[in-house]
Amino acid sequence: MSLEKVFVIIPAYREERLLPLTLRGVPDWVSGVVVVDDASPDGTSPAALAVGDPRVEVLRHPENRGVGAAIVTGYERALARGATILVVMAGDNQMDPADLPALLAPLREGRADYVKGERLRHPEARHMPLLRRLGTRALALLTSLAAGQRLTDTQCGYTALRAETARSLPLPSLWPRYGYPNDLLLLLLFRGHRVAEVTVRPIYAGEASGLRPWHFFRIAWLVVSRARKRRREVRQTVQSETLPAPDPGAA
Repeated sequence: MSLEKVFVIIPAYREERLLPLTLRGVPDWVSGVVVVDDASPDGTSPAALAVGDPRVEVLRHPENRGVGAAIVTGYERALARGATILVVMAGDNQMDPADLPALLAPLREGRADYVKGERLRHPEARHMPLLRRLGTRALALLTSLAAGQRLTDTQCGYTALRAETARSLPLPSLWPRYGYPNDLLLLLLFRGHRVAEVTVRPIYAGEASGLRPWHFFRIAWLVVSRARKRRREVRQTVQSETLPAPDPGAA
């Protein structure tokens, strides 16, 4: 695609140490990088700028709004800059840039509108903490049941989205914190968009995770409640589109 412009969005919170490694790994063919610092109390923003990559733009939320809100901010900025494909990578260097071409392949080949990384079938999945693996499988099952499509790893943050698909979505309405990927999946699938999964390498080197056991229950509640909300929205849209047009000769 000669006119393709791939932008990488990196939501970052307290990633002063690992964010530079992430940025240095972004392939040269990526057109732009938008780092969204979600009001980090450390030197996350200066660390991103210190890398010296002219493709990198740093945006900073004045207050912490959540990883989902940071991604939406990055999406909106990348769209304004003419992106055709929106990739999300975490700022903690846990996503392998070598997997990016495979992640983009379903979009480039016209087979999907949104692609998620899938870690659990990778040979190195055994390096993921056991509780994270179990929680990931359970949330994938719950989200699959709610969405009506089998998904293996709903929580992976390594994703790629068509720009035209993003423009068709009510991005500001998406859940702003943990649970954002589940809400986005429900929104996409209920609207008939095609979702694909691609196996990617999980990278774990002892970093502390921001996820906590109670997040599992919050996300489970979110999946159920947001599934109802998204179904209701789709029904209302369908009903409004099928209502007969008013007869101008009536009255």
